Amino acid sequence: MTAQAPLLVFDLDGTLVDSVPDIAAAVNRMLAARNLAPLSDPVVAAMVGDGLQPLIDRVFAAHGTTPDAGAALEYLHDYEANVAVDTVLFAGMADALRTLQESGWRLAVCTNKPENAARMLLDALGVAGLFTAIGGGDSFAARKPDPLHLRETVAAAGGSPSRALMVGDHRNDVQAAIGCAMPAIFAGWGYGRPGMEEGAAAICPTPADLPGIAARLLQPA
Repeated sequence: MTAQAPLLVFDLDGTLVDSVPDIAAAVNRMLAARNLAPLSDPVVAAMVGDGLQPLIDRVFAAHGTTPDAGAALEYLHDYEANVAVDTVLFAGMADALRTLQESGWRLAVCTNKPENAARMLLDALGVAGLFTAIGGGDSFAARKPDPLHLRETVAAAGGSPSRALMVGDHRNDVQAAIGCAMPAIFAGWGYGRPGMEEGAAAICPTPADLPGIAARLLQPA
C-alpha cells in the first residue's frame, strides 16, 4: 500500500506572510477614528497571533482603555478591504512552497485570523490554490492553541496527524501541535519572541531551510 502523502500545515501571519504593515495600518485607522494615538509596527506585531478580539483588546489596552462594541468589526472590514496593500510572502517562501509540493507534500493553513480574511489574503497573493484546506480562527469550535483547531484543519485537508507537521512562529502553533501529537517546526524568521519555540521539534531559520527540515522529520511518500 502506498503511504499517505504527508501534510505540512502553516500558520499564516508571521509564518507564510509578513502582514503586520497592513494589520497595523488598519489598527491605526481605527484608532484615529477614536482620536487615539497610532501604534508602531513592532508594537502591533507583538499583539498578533491569538485572533481578532485579542488583538483589538490589546490595542485598546495599550491606550489604557477597552474597545467599544463596534471596534472589532470596523477593524475587520477595513482590514479585509486593504488586505494585501503591503503584505508579502516572506522572502524564499514561494520557492519553499513549490519545492515542498514537488517533493510530494500537501499544504494547508491553520490560522487564528478569521477564515474569510485569510482566504482573501492568500487569494490576493496568488497562492490560495496551493492549500488543500484553510482553517481560520472562526472555522471551528476552538482556535489555537487548542489542538481541536489543528486537528480539524488536518481532517479538512484529508490528512492524519500521524502524517503531518505544523510550522508556525507562535507558542500557539507549538502547543496545538503537541496537543495533536504532531511535530512542530518553529519559524525563526517570524514574529515570535524568545521562549515561544519551547517544545518544537525543530527551529527553522529561513523558509529556504523548511523543505529539508520537514523531510528529516517526516519522510514524503
